[in-house]
Amino acid sequence: MRRQLFHDEHDEFRTSFRRFVESDMVPESARWDEAGIVDRSAFEQAGKHGFLGMAIPTEYGGGGSDDFRFNLIVAEELHRVGMNGAALGFALHNDICLPYFLHYATPEQRRRWLPGIAVGDQILAIAMTEPGTGSDLASIATSAVRDGDEFVLNGSKTFITNGINADLVVTAVKTDPALAHKGISLVVVERDTPGFTRGRNLDKLGLHAQDTAELYFSDCRIPVGNLLGVEGQGFAHLVSNLPQERLSLAAGGLAGARAALDWTTAYVRERTAFGVPVGSFQNTRFTLAEVATEVELGQVFIDRCVEALNAGELTAEDAAMAKWWCTEMQGRVVDRCLQLHGGYGYMNEYPIAKAFVDARVTTIYGGTTEIMKEIIGRSLDLG
Repeated sequence: MRRQLFHDEHDEFRTSFRRFVESDMVPESARWDEAGIVDRSAFEQAGKHGFLGMAIPTEYGGGGSDDFRFNLIVAEELHRVGMNGAALGFALHNDICLPYFLHYATPEQRRRWLPGIAVGDQILAIAMTEPGTGSDLASIATSAVRDGDEFVLNGSKTFITNGINADLVVTAVKTDPALAHKGISLVVVERDTPGFTRGRNLDKLGLHAQDTAELYFSDCRIPVGNLLGVEGQGFAHLVSNLPQERLSLAAGGLAGARAALDWTTAYVRERTAFGVPVGSFQNTRFTLAEVATEVELGQVFIDRCVEALNAGELTAEDAAMAKWWCTEMQGRVVDRCLQLHGGYGYMNEYPIAKAFVDARVTTIYGGTTEIMKEIIGRSLDLG
């Protein structure tokens, strides 16, 4: 089905970004997987070419366009070539963290941070999850105690995307431990802050090029001027950005599924068995017909959600629907596509093998499938 989401400026952006990915990123992909991290220079080069901070106002060096279609193109092009770890790192920077700075930063904070974010000198991360908490954000224990013109942070975070590369970490803390979610605030912890340390780059099942780290705060002092938004309103600030965050992850899942379909379609045309192409078998045709249908249905919903987001109308429930369905669909698609590769699908030299392990986490991060269904279920007023 022909997509009607994009206009000429989006097509031009896609052409430019695809050229950048193929020339500057694809040749480094295997090395980044082995190293467990994308080079900082990739963010810097992306920023130089206008592929970071598209929503940042031009006065701070950004693209000046709060149009999520540009973010969507970045995701689609990186997943198209199987660079799923880099795709998550870029999405974390552009889609998930940046809105907190755009919506809640003071004029002084905007002048201080936005130019570096736009050019890739200041890589972003967000730290919510703790070793003892997952989806239950109200139970976080990391504290920030006011001491004059500073907050003193103590605690730890885990599973932090961009955790090694990050220069600015939006950190959820308890500024009033006596309260639950009403005691949560957001503070920005900068790279070289005394008392802020990083643990190991976590050894994950997939997404090997994406640095995921443990973060520690031990009497870590940050200026009160690093408070992002209103003290005690951190939970509300987080909730306000969740629809965009979950749409971003859903779009990545859908793009990953489409890439798997494209690779498999090409493979079964070339691979022969019993003297004929594997694609000529009825089982292959039926399987890929089902996969193609799911991908197209998901694409229509994602595109509609992007339109709703741009119009300020995307609801938490619609974003939850997109997130759980597209990521679960991604898992089904890559599994079935790997099966059609036969034994070669189990070989790491084929992109479908990497896609298989990379896809497993998508139903977990950003809110599990179960949490997404709970959000949708509560909205149905079932009693």
